[in-house]
Amino acid sequence: MLKIENVYKTFNPGTINEKRALNGIDLILNEGDFVTVIGGNGAGKSTMLNMIAGVYPVDAGTILIDSDNVTKFPEHKRAKYLGRVFQDPMTGTASDMNIEENLAIAARRGKTRFLGWGITGKEREDYKERLKMLDLGLESRMTAKVGLLSGGQRQALTLLMASLKKPKVLLLDEHTAALDPKTAKKVLDLTEEIVNKNHLTTLMITHNMKDAIRLGNRLIMMHEGRIIYDVSGEEKKNLKVSDLLAKFEEASGGEFANDRMMLS
Repeated sequence: MLKIENVYKTFNPGTINEKRALNGIDLILNEGDFVTVIGGNGAGKSTMLNMIAGVYPVDAGTILIDSDNVTKFPEHKRAKYLGRVFQDPMTGTASDMNIEENLAIAARRGKTRFLGWGITGKEREDYKERLKMLDLGLESRMTAKVGLLSGGQRQALTLLMASLKKPKVLLLDEHTAALDPKTAKKVLDLTEEIVNKNHLTTLMITHNMKDAIRLGNRLIMMHEGRIIYDVSGEEKKNLKVSDLLAKFEEASGGEFANDRMMLS
């Protein structure tokens, strides 16, 4: 469903601020894979997601989604393939529009626009049923402005919007990092439910090693723009945080230095 072949990306090449973010990265995700991604600061995690989404052009290499070569596609042309939830709950929704209007925008992603009723009665009932699944009472607030929602409510809504059209690949970029622990757990539980129910191919960056081990069927660790560890199946299920720290030191030749991840 996703194939990244020998992708390189350097920012500010030839300057004092030159930074090689991706260093010949290779990654294949089969349909239904739920892959958690960990790594220290500057490991290339978010850059990898941005390259998949088309935010930046690649310097070299190819990116295929569902066998389509999207390497040269701009960001808006990749939208029909992807769903994405960002770290900031304020991103991913239109705050001045209401809940049902935001859902309608998500439902029309990749479709040809035409004149007609904005939201039909059938669509409104469908949105209401989907919102009930979140168990946040949003189904009774469908005309409320999204800007009035809490961070957790917005992130849950963004997750629902990102998965509404069953994307080829769902990208989750530390989407619970800005939430308090209780709300973060609620959004993570919803993530697991939505991904499993819809059999979504998913890449989830997280700073929490326990979540990375618990969720998904596969885990990858990044360092200096490369994947240094890739584990799945029973081996992943039996991992401990201490195993990940040891594996990082073994693969990178140094200690894992990321205070936020260690505290998690």
